[in-house]
Amino acid sequence: MKKIYTDFSEAVDGIKDGMTLMVGGFGLCGIPENLIKALAEKGTKDLTVISNNCGVDEWGLGLLLKNKQIKKVIASYVGENKEFERQLLAGEIEVELTPQGTLAEKIRAGGAGIPAFYTPAGVGTPIAEGREVREFNGKEYLLEPSLRADFSLVRAYQGDKMGNLVFRKTARNFNSMMATAGNTTIAEVENLVEVGDLDPNFIHSPGIYVQSLIQGEQEKRIERRTVRT
Repeated sequence: MKKIYTDFSEAVDGIKDGMTLMVGGFGLCGIPENLIKALAEKGTKDLTVISNNCGVDEWGLGLLLKNKQIKKVIASYVGENKEFERQLLAGEIEVELTPQGTLAEKIRAGGAGIPAFYTPAGVGTPIAEGREVREFNGKEYLLEPSLRADFSLVRAYQGDKMGNLVFRKTARNFNSMMATAGNTTIAEVENLVEVGDLDPNFIHSPGIYVQSLIQGEQEKRIERRTVRT
């Protein structure tokens, strides 16, 4: 059985200043919003955050940005977050922009124990400056190191008490691969069930990658609401 928390502040207590975090989600879809809120309230600072982007102002990782808790972001784009853009342009935060597919593979490789890999993405662009480029079969490839983190914060639709996780539709995004690449993975689940309740054929992340779980309700805010006139 895995460690089951009932208090979000207690769940993130092991995250200390200066640590590296992977945070699941794409925009606001599939983010571990209660774990992020608890981290914002705790005030942990100088964090390096690996995530697809930093969500929006005043929510998700935007809360940590507002509090100046993030030192560096490794992401694929700045996105809709105006505070993220402001801090980047003002030189208040370090940002490492990575092509989205490369970011996903860097995380997957880290979880698989692969230290680095070659990719054609980024060759001939500023991303490749000062980096190793090799030619294979007449085509140039850029060496990309894999990524790991001290903690991975992920969100799942269902989880059992052995840590097996099921994600719902597009909320799976980066969550399943990040679960493999954290030294410690904390899963925020919408529904915590007993061992044996999940169909083993439909488990997305095996419990071997998860160290603790906590159940909580999410607001599931919409990043950009669009309605018909």
